Order: sequence, then C-alpha cells, then structure tokens
Amino acid sequence: MPDLAGHTVLVTGGGTGAGADLARGFAEAGARVVIAGRRRAPLEDVAARIGAMPVVADVTDEGSVAALFDAAGPVDIVVANAGASDSALLTRTGLAQWNAMLAVNLTGVFLTFREGLRRMDGWGRLIAVASTAGLKGYAYAAPYAAAKHGAVGLIRSLALEVARRPVTANALCPGFLDTDMTDRSVATIAETTGRSPSEALEALKAANPQRRLIAPAEVTAAALWLCAPGSEGINGQAIAIAGGEI
Repeated sequence: MPDLAGHTVLVTGGGTGAGADLARGFAEAGARVVIAGRRRAPLEDVAARIGAMPVVADVTDEGSVAALFDAAGPVDIVVANAGASDSALLTRTGLAQWNAMLAVNLTGVFLTFREGLRRMDGWGRLIAVASTAGLKGYAYAAPYAAAKHGAVGLIRSLALEVARRPVTANALCPGFLDTDMTDRSVATIAETTGRSPSEALEALKAANPQRRLIAPAEVTAAALWLCAPGSEGINGQAIAIAGGEI
C-alpha cells in the first residue's frame, strides 16, 4: 500500500459499493478522503467509519460538481466512480433511459475530471471506474455499455493531454462486482427471465472465467497501485479486473 499522507482524494459515488471501499482503502493509505454522492445518509455512514468528508453532489449537474470541488478544497487524486446500470432490450429502451445512462456514466465522468483537472496543480491521478462493458458488449445493456465505452475513450484522449504533466489518467474495468448494483441486476434477470435468483447469480458469475464476482477490494487495490511510486508510465489504460474475461 502506498503512503498517501499529504494527498487528498475525491471519490464520487463514495457512499456505497466500490466507492465506499475505495474511500476505505485511500483512508487506510493515509490520504485525506472526500466522498460525494446524491444521498446524505450513506455518505455520512461511510464518513463516520473512516473519517472522510461527505459532500452531497450530483455528478450530472455542472454547478453541483463545481460546488463539490469548492467544498473539497485542493484535490490531487480524483476517482470518478459514480454510476448506475439498467437492463432492457434496445427496442424497449426509452429515450429517458438512454439519456440517464449517458448522464451518470459518461457525462458525470467528463464533468468530474474537467473540474478536477482545472484545479489540479502539480502531481495528480485521474481514475475512472468503468466496467468490462467499456471493453465489450453485453446484451440487454446497450446504453450502459455505450456510456462505459465513452468513458474509456475519454480516458484515452485525456491521457494524451496530460502526458507531459506529472498526471496520469486511467480506467479500471471490473467485471460483475459483489455489490448492491449486481444484486439489483440479479433481481432484474430473475424477474424478466423466470430464473431463480441463484440461477441468475450463477449466470453472472459465469461471465468471469474464474466463476466468481469481483470483490470491491480488488478495484481498490488497483486504484492504490495507480497512485504508488512506479506507476508513472501507466497512462491512458483501461485495466480489466475480470478474471480473464477480457
């Protein structure tokens, strides 16, 4: 684990799932941690446990993102983790569903990184938590996959812009995570296909050659590595954390 004392990290979507674990990991590494999300209660619960600063914010709103960084103060590690998933046949996907997936999973990353980079002075790390859906297609999840592909493209372009600075930009692309978001996916699969929840869960695990869900701590470990000495040359990468799926 790197020693990140003296650094400040901002984690969006930091109140639950992978975001909460990322906040924990960075706090244990000695960083000052700011967590953001739309719901105050989960943020305050995580903040009380790890000593983080909670800020209620909506990453899809330009003004809210600016206010978030105003509240956070100087930040040199920005983790764009906030996201959401949905599932439907493309022909049954409404425009509102499409726009919602792009707003949180792509526009939110853009707004978070744009504001973070504007205020980043010196050494910095920009990390997007994307998905294997940013590297391949998944049936019944076209808007989500399109948004995550966009986030990976954003990272690859941004990496070229910061390449001559002591700043790197990378994406972490986990497979199905052992989080509440996957629990909701299991429930949706069971409801729409008639499978039992256990059968639906096994179907998701089968996407991973290791036949398991990815633990949030595995994403956290990769994020910490990107902030450690020796990672300076890792820039513009979309790193699959998926047991060999990609």
